[in-house]
Amino acid sequence: MQTGQSTHIAEFNRGILKYDWDRPEIAEFQNNLDRVNILAARSDGFVWRMDDDAMEAAQLDLNGPLGGNPRLASTLSVWTSTQALSNFVHKTVHGKFMKKRDIWFEKSEGPAHVIWPVTVGHTPTVQEAAKRLEMLGVNGPTSLAYDFNWWRENALSVE
Repeated sequence: MQTGQSTHIAEFNRGILKYDWDRPEIAEFQNNLDRVNILAARSDGFVWRMDDDAMEAAQLDLNGPLGGNPRLASTLSVWTSTQALSNFVHKTVHGKFMKKRDIWFEKSEGPAHVIWPVTVGHTPTVQEAAKRLEMLGVNGPTSLAYDFNWWRENALSVE
């Protein structure tokens, strides 16, 4: 997709499930993952998402930046803008599931998601995502690693 812009944004989110993947307590979450991912891929502004097999391998890698927790659920994606990502996250069925996250996920001790600018055509890595999440947790939001709240307050300076 040719947009005429030099940057897109990458987004990484993570959460630790309260229960193992095969437990009925998270069945609604698990049974809707494909539905939400298909919706994302069809959404205006969607560019790319790390495929399920690669993400699962990264999540389970005991020596990797995500720590190898078998209850980890995460997504790494690229969008044309934070506005496009926000529309998907908050204005589609994804928002319905976000409202239920406390049912399925443990409370996060740090940020659960991070957004950052990437050059058009760049495919972010899990290592890069983990570094940006850490930056956000240590330094707070900046134009290099931010969350939706910071973006809403600073939208004109980052897009």
